[in-house]
Amino acid sequence: MDAWEKVIALTLMAGMAMPLGGWVAKEERIRPNWLENELRHGIIAFGGGALLSAVALVLVPNSFEALDLAPAMAWFLAGGLTFMALDIALYRNGTPASQLTAMLADFLPEALALGAAFAYGGGSGVLLALLMTLQNLPEGFNAYRELRENTHYSTRRLLTMFFAMAWLGPLAGLSGYWWLAAYPSTVAAIMLFAAGGILYSVFQDLAPQARLERHWGPPLGAVFGFAMGIGGHMLIY
Repeated sequence: MDAWEKVIALTLMAGMAMPLGGWVAKEERIRPNWLENELRHGIIAFGGGALLSAVALVLVPNSFEALDLAPAMAWFLAGGLTFMALDIALYRNGTPASQLTAMLADFLPEALALGAAFAYGGGSGVLLALLMTLQNLPEGFNAYRELRENTHYSTRRLLTMFFAMAWLGPLAGLSGYWWLAAYPSTVAAIMLFAAGGILYSVFQDLAPQARLERHWGPPLGAVFGFAMGIGGHMLIY
């Protein structure tokens, strides 16, 4: 299999974890009710931990070598401010989709980085794809629950939308492989912009929803999610 074919296969595999996570959210029914409620909050926290691991271990560190201090901080802050503006706009329009936005902001830059990694000849692409897949499962779960509970969209429409978004992964991966690999500063700027937006989304949306009165287990989901990122980072690097 040629390198570009591997990029398509791996990014599509990671992308398909989004509709799979949505399908699990649709099917998940656990009794007693308190256990289902606690599990749901734990998955939200797990997704937050996974996103934080993407920021701390993948998006930010891989940007340091290509950018100086001032542009690096500017792109990071621009991402947070942009996501805040988008969150405000979605709220005013009655369309809460912050977790969906965070999911795409995590997935697409990492797909770009995966494509660039294959272009550079590095051996981290497969393990990075596995990390992306494990992140997208809880993120798809959380994004489905957010949209299902706060919009009129049907289950079929949401899962179809998630399935369609999965194909953005190969497009981003091939862009990184064929074009952006020659411009490492551009890839770094995109990753830092996404990292700032993700960090905003975690503390604006995921972290507050993870808390459950008189229950202490759900926050461990964030610990497990970040631990997963540490494991993937150590295997890659």
